[in-house]
Amino acid sequence: MIDQFIQFIESWISKEMWIGLIVFSVVAFVGTLIAIPAILIRLPPDYFQNHHHKPWFANHHPVVRMLGLFVKNVVGIIFLLAGIAMLFLPGQGLLTMLLGILFIDFPGKHRLEQKLIQHPTVLKAINAFREKAGKPPFTFH
Repeated sequence: MIDQFIQFIESWISKEMWIGLIVFSVVAFVGTLIAIPAILIRLPPDYFQNHHHKPWFANHHPVVRMLGLFVKNVVGIIFLLAGIAMLFLPGQGLLTMLLGILFIDFPGKHRLEQKLIQHPTVLKAINAFREKAGKPPFTFH
């Protein structure tokens, strides 16, 4: 039965692609285990309440600012896509998607952040990270 399943998978995905997906999954899983808590514990407790953040590289040359924004958005897109993949592969899909959204600039971002962060499961997981690091939980009002 397992051999039939493997043959079915190999008819859709090559062995190289399958190995690549496994390697990506392991690297993404380990990477998010490190990156997500590190970033979420550094955010101030009122990050989602006080959404008037200073712009990235505000006091730098416009070219440096645009390059910084480009890199920040590309990193956000990578995290977002990795999070979507982790919905089907091992990993912290929702938290990784949230992290990606925090990096990306787009209209309606604040509403989407609020909806995601206030989901009970996500909020509980994030505040557990923060508690272990000795940080206060996020506030919303």
